[in-house]
Amino acid sequence: MIEYSKKIRLDRELYPLNNIDFSIESDRGRIISAPSLRRLQKKTQVFPLELNAAVRSRLTHSLEVAQNARYIAKTILNKCDKAFGLDELSDAFISTAEMTSLLHDIGNPPFGHFAEIALNDWMSKKGIKILDGLFEVSSPNEEFKKLLVTDLCNFDGNAQAIRVVTKLQRLNLSYTQIASILKYTRAAYEPKPDKSEAQSYLRKKPGYYYSEREIVEKICDSLDINKGCRFPITYIMEAADDISYLNADIEDAVDKGILKFDDVYTLIKDECEKMQETYLFEIVDKFYKKAKEKEDEAYQFNMFLTLTRATLTHALVNHVSEVYLDNHDEKYNGKFNFALLEYDKKSKYTKAVEVLQNISIKNIYNNKDIQTLELKGYKILNSLLDSYTPLLQLDIEDFQKLVNNERIDCYMSQRLIRRLSSKHIVAYKNSVKKLSQEDEEKFKLEEWYYRTRLLIDYITGMTDDFAFDEYKILSALK
Repeated sequence: MIEYSKKIRLDRELYPLNNIDFSIESDRGRIISAPSLRRLQKKTQVFPLELNAAVRSRLTHSLEVAQNARYIAKTILNKCDKAFGLDELSDAFISTAEMTSLLHDIGNPPFGHFAEIALNDWMSKKGIKILDGLFEVSSPNEEFKKLLVTDLCNFDGNAQAIRVVTKLQRLNLSYTQIASILKYTRAAYEPKPDKSEAQSYLRKKPGYYYSEREIVEKICDSLDINKGCRFPITYIMEAADDISYLNADIEDAVDKGILKFDDVYTLIKDECEKMQETYLFEIVDKFYKKAKEKEDEAYQFNMFLTLTRATLTHALVNHVSEVYLDNHDEKYNGKFNFALLEYDKKSKYTKAVEVLQNISIKNIYNNKDIQTLELKGYKILNSLLDSYTPLLQLDIEDFQKLVNNERIDCYMSQRLIRRLSSKHIVAYKNSVKKLSQEDEEKFKLEEWYYRTRLLIDYITGMTDDFAFDEYKILSALK
């Protein structure tokens, strides 16, 4: 039975409120005031180390996604005619969708998604060798070591987002708000499912780490979310994100001079012909001709984009809202194993999305200048991880002295520890404090795991320019 009062609740770790609207407004204030949200203004969306403020950052992208999510949530409410207990929860439903979308990239590292590859590559090739060199693991703990290693080699911005809001920023958000951020439902230490499995899409990427497994389980129990299933509002956030990408990357490419207005029209026309797609081309052709005929040259692309974006967004929002309400029980229970915008492969909307995605992949993401900047980011992150390696090479006794402000013999580590965030160090200390020391070997494995998380937290929390400056400082280039 669909009853949203079982999903949109007051539960939170500390100081729960007794009114759902006040609780949701509290979440809203905490999110907007979060330092990690402000840092998104200096993190890459598509173009690393971008100086042009008109080109999207993670923050401006997230603002657009939040607006789309608000639009979708309102449309769903209008279409479902105040059913399912949503009448008194309409503001909470809309605000949760909006704020989740504002948060959806909060765990992303500097330099875009390519940075995730860099981090996992370094950890699998270098990081694990450091652990192997510290101490040998006996057979009873080999599987546990393998679990932690797998977790550390699967950094993902979605999983890091859960860590940021619960452990690093300690935003004390409602369980409803946190659950809606959980885009993927697989732990980073669990194997990727086969495509034939029932939850293959929902679990295709890591959604949380070993370090957050307990809070995720607690939230899922509280909100009656079965293992491997999603929170219903998460589908709205995902659709809002997908819609936002469609015009944004092309607009930024024009701002950057990678594409020109006529190039955009020609690329869409050719891709539509190739895919035998007519819906998108009719929209684009109509507004291209209108812009050419009625607007000054400097404003033609702006007019074309504004009209195209408004038309497409309106149509796609209505489409995904209908998909959400079709088989509503599956979405409510989080069993729907598709993105809303990708569900109906034969839909004209799905084909239109595919056209624009193909153009972005071929002509923007694979652009030589962008790939050069990605390589630059790869180099910066690898160098930073190398620079902080002495902290991972210390034995547990010396590292414990460091975090407690005691002196040790390692000159480099003594100085490196002072560069780390004090909040991240507190998160590390709190995690280690809770560990059982009954099995000394297991304790050492878990301590090193949280120590490594500490380093990953620090580096992935950096903005693009801060990471670049830190790289120059530690490489003696500044």
